Amino acid sequence: MVNLRRILPSVLLLFAVSVAGLAKPAAASQTGEGPAEASLLERAKRIHQRVITLDTHVDVLSPQYATEALDPGIDHPRLKCDLVKMARGNVDGVFLAVCATQGKRDAEGYRRAFDSVMARVHAIHRLTKTAHPDRCELATSPDEVERIAGSGKRAIMIGLENAYPIGDDLSNLKKFYRLGARYVTLSHNGHNQICDSCNPSSRLGDKQTEHGGLSRFGEQVVAEMNRLGIMIDVSHVAPSSFRDLVKLTRAPLIASHSGCRRLNDHPRNLDDSQLRALARNGGTIQVVAVGSFLKAPSPRRREAIRKLATRIGIPLSRGRPGLRDATEQQRVQYREGLKEIDKRYPPPRIQDFADHVDHAVRTAGIDHVGIGSDFDGGGGIPGFNDHSEAMNVTLELLRRGYSEPEIRKIWGGNLLRAWRQVERIAAELQQGGKT
Repeated sequence: MVNLRRILPSVLLLFAVSVAGLAKPAAASQTGEGPAEASLLERAKRIHQRVITLDTHVDVLSPQYATEALDPGIDHPRLKCDLVKMARGNVDGVFLAVCATQGKRDAEGYRRAFDSVMARVHAIHRLTKTAHPDRCELATSPDEVERIAGSGKRAIMIGLENAYPIGDDLSNLKKFYRLGARYVTLSHNGHNQICDSCNPSSRLGDKQTEHGGLSRFGEQVVAEMNRLGIMIDVSHVAPSSFRDLVKLTRAPLIASHSGCRRLNDHPRNLDDSQLRALARNGGTIQVVAVGSFLKAPSPRRREAIRKLATRIGIPLSRGRPGLRDATEQQRVQYREGLKEIDKRYPPPRIQDFADHVDHAVRTAGIDHVGIGSDFDGGGGIPGFNDHSEAMNVTLELLRRGYSEPEIRKIWGGNLLRAWRQVERIAAELQQGGKT
């Protein structure tokens, strides 16, 4: 098959460089101008074109996604991931994650969450089937990802962030699978009926622990996900839940958007023992681009952000602005105010992101690290603030001595390898074989 993506006119690439600011790599790694820098940049461009680039976590927060009200077919000012930015940054595919807001654990709560998630899953289908089928396509297997990327289209995949919407009915997992969901994050912010979360929710009345890891029903969920071929996502789960998962799962685990706890002691990050366990399991950590996960903010920056949020009426959650509960006008005001705060107290940058990649590679190994930005759900840092700047990641990795085969693994190869293993184990389980 002719790979159209590999033969796009060079002028398109030059346009991408000018738009995304790629001629100005992140400041802390800037080695100066001159022949050596120009040569490095050209090499990064060639590598970035050749490798398959995948992002395992981009949030879809509205059922209006893929309509005129929120069209990812344009360079949308509200989106860090859209088809235009993906094309500019040569990003081949993304997992669009549908996050479920958690409520009461009763029939009505589960129904509301299920319906909410389904509305956004159907929005993703609308994107690929009716809104922009000429530019993107739904991918439900690694082979399809490679085929779609080779055709020049963008591969769109589906993840479910929080297993709460399946309620107490395992058959709901099959419904999500048939609609294309290929990973499920077992919990979100708050314990659910499946497992303990690393972030207990005071709103939900959570204690520090509830199940002590996986619940009995959670064990059934894990077995069914293994059987169906759905990747189990450990981002957001408690260490006790992670421990149980490593013991129980037959297939590799992924952390679709997490950082390294050794570099920033944040509950959403994985510690070194978890990274090593993930490697033994055959899974991957997909390093996240959320500043607060990468590096703890200074007390002055934290206080300035708190005052900004309070001034414009955005509620605080665990001391941080609850942007998901803010109005669009409040979000605009917050973004503008944050620009001034960034000038006074600089946020984490692409170098901090690459530090987490480095640590994950040193601890888990080069075969177990990938990228999961969390764009449109809090992700975005100077140097890698949206998908048009994806090349900056390749450039930064190249500066740090990573080879092209290693960059290929980080940008998508490791995820595809783990996904194929999940598929293989599911096929064996469905046939009654042993793994």
